[in-house]
Amino acid sequence: MSKVTARIAGSAAEIGPAAWNACANPGGAPDPHPFTRYEFFAACEGSGSAVPETGWLPCHLVIEEDGVTRGLLPMYLKDHSRGEYVFDHAWAEAFQRAGGRYFPKLQAGVPFTPVTGRRLLAATEETRNALLAAGAAAVGQLGASSLHITFLTEAEWNAAGALGYLRRTDRQFHWENRGYGSFDDFLAALSSSKRKNLRKERAAVFAEGVDFEWLSGADIGEAHWDIFFEFYMDTGGRKWGTPYLTRAFFSLVGESMGTQVVLILARRNGRYIAGALNFRGEGTLYGRNWGCTEHIPFLHFETCYYQAIEYAIAHGLPRVEAGAQGEHKLLRGYMPAATYSAHWIAHPGLRRAVADYLEGEREAIAEHIEALAEHGPFRKEG
Repeated sequence: MSKVTARIAGSAAEIGPAAWNACANPGGAPDPHPFTRYEFFAACEGSGSAVPETGWLPCHLVIEEDGVTRGLLPMYLKDHSRGEYVFDHAWAEAFQRAGGRYFPKLQAGVPFTPVTGRRLLAATEETRNALLAAGAAAVGQLGASSLHITFLTEAEWNAAGALGYLRRTDRQFHWENRGYGSFDDFLAALSSSKRKNLRKERAAVFAEGVDFEWLSGADIGEAHWDIFFEFYMDTGGRKWGTPYLTRAFFSLVGESMGTQVVLILARRNGRYIAGALNFRGEGTLYGRNWGCTEHIPFLHFETCYYQAIEYAIAHGLPRVEAGAQGEHKLLRGYMPAATYSAHWIAHPGLRRAVADYLEGEREAIAEHIEALAEHGPFRKEG
């Protein structure tokens, strides 16, 4: 009989790229999901971005069979809820007002990255369920209040629900490539008023003398990362106060994941003024971070949304995911899509209260997605 065990492995480096990626990409696909790869987690941790000093203690959960890694749940023990994009602040405040201790908690997901993907990195249903059971057990073993698995797939969400996890939904906005041969083909699918608005926004940017570069792989040098980090710090500092990612993070992902990095840079008068960092994989372009040092009307929309659509069409990618929140994306061709999270809460009283809340919230989110879709920018057929 084979021996199956679960253990907390610590950091990504303790697991290693071979074992990690064998779980993340078991078929060896040439276009893997960028945010399940070992290289992304290693960059977050090795750069000092997701480390104990910033409130992210790596506690990656591993299922082993006769000493061989068969399953993996990337997980962190945290003393705050920043950098997650699934907001549980109200839960934490209510529990603490009632005399409970919400932190530390366990967070299973990709640091600072609101992108749907497999979280239960396992090839079989049996191993996936073992990860869910071991994750729930780890809550008590590590003295945490709860485990939150965020931006998992719908299939994983359903599996977690079947094992007693509480289920939550939210929504993002994604662009779908309907076989467009050019950006003009995409515009032709919009209603006349929305098409006119997009053309006006794009024209305003180009009238300022702005042009764009798409860089990937070896085309991205340290000088480009220096420039982009300046954009990131300027915009992130104004938006969040303290940006999450260190300068070293960008060098590490550029070195280890360069072929999946798409850096879109805006120039005016020969000088870079804005940029957007994207990753590509599984047929999708994922927009991640952006920043600028000059204010030009609609520059954000052009750099992050329209250039991403142009890139996806040019490279035959079926989808663009432009990150969290933002109903303004709807009018620019990005349609609502559900996102999923699963939650194991140890305290019975808090668990019951959250369960009641989530039942109503799921219904409201579903209705909101339906209502948003009705107001999409595309021409109505018939």
